[in-house]
Amino acid sequence: MQTIQANNYNVYFDTIGYDFLASTLVSSNYSKIFIIVDEHTSQFCLPHLLNNLATEIEIEIIELEAGEIHKNIGTCNEVWGALSELGADRKSIVLNLGGGVVSDLGGFVACTFKRGIDFINIPTTLLAMVDASIGGKNGVDLDNLKNQIGIIREPNAVIVDTAFLTTLSQNEMRSGLAEMLKHGLIYDKKYWNKFKNLKDLSTDDLNELIHESIQIKNTIVCEDLTENGIRKSLNFGHTLGHAIESYFLENEEKTNLLHGEAIAIGMILESYISREKELITNEEYQEIKYIINDIFERVEFNKLDIDEIIKLLIFDKKNEFGKVQFALLDGIGKIKINQETNNELIIKAFNDYFI
Repeated sequence: MQTIQANNYNVYFDTIGYDFLASTLVSSNYSKIFIIVDEHTSQFCLPHLLNNLATEIEIEIIELEAGEIHKNIGTCNEVWGALSELGADRKSIVLNLGGGVVSDLGGFVACTFKRGIDFINIPTTLLAMVDASIGGKNGVDLDNLKNQIGIIREPNAVIVDTAFLTTLSQNEMRSGLAEMLKHGLIYDKKYWNKFKNLKDLSTDDLNELIHESIQIKNTIVCEDLTENGIRKSLNFGHTLGHAIESYFLENEEKTNLLHGEAIAIGMILESYISREKELITNEEYQEIKYIINDIFERVEFNKLDIDEIIKLLIFDKKNEFGKVQFALLDGIGKIKINQETNNELIIKAFNDYFI
């Protein structure tokens, strides 16, 4: 697959990525390589990376506990401490080998250790390939509130190796599909239409869709790195989706949702709001709802759940002047940012979700 050029880095694919990695490790004269993994990628992905890592530079492995619940400052403290104890300096480089949590947290750690050292993202999940590793957002959660602490700084490179996808469960694969569906809904109707017959897609088709999804996100980010305008379109489904994800994380009676599972619900709810504001037709809304529900299992919400989720909206990082800001569809393939709504309409969206 063809290399994608971002603002200040490139996204490389498969063997080209490892060729780049080998050459940059030599040319940049790094003192040490630190590979950040979680307990899953350490077992299933690290051997594959090491087999493709041609270098004589000393390598240290730092392993995290897996899961969004560990994406916090406490874990950062542990990683900063490990870097210091293992002799990391300003000429060290961090390789983030993992999904969204490893990409987000590892990037944040690298950006802040000794005021910033180089890092490369090597995503191992579909979600991280098409979303978390791209665009320069690095950060952690504050308690169970998503991505409240962070920094925007682009990596030195992203290396996408689709061989890692064979290590994923079906749930993890579906989680990544949510962001790909979003890219079609907000930017390219033709791309969205390719998902209507998802079951008929081959491996080659999926690789092409991944490349196209990364290209869509990269195009948006290159136009608006610091999210003052069009980059807000990427938040479609995330205002309610993040609140749902946070609520399920903090509620011991609930089974945690994967990021993509929560965003899938958020996209249906925010599509309903788009319809009620006459931004999309009922036919478009029903199509979106059907396709997403055909991929993702429905989740049950009671009245208390909905009330608590709405309360969490005030903590969304996109809010301005205390007002909740939505990115809503303006027809499939287009978006309107900085849209406000009311709680009554949100409750109606939840009620319609069950129909």
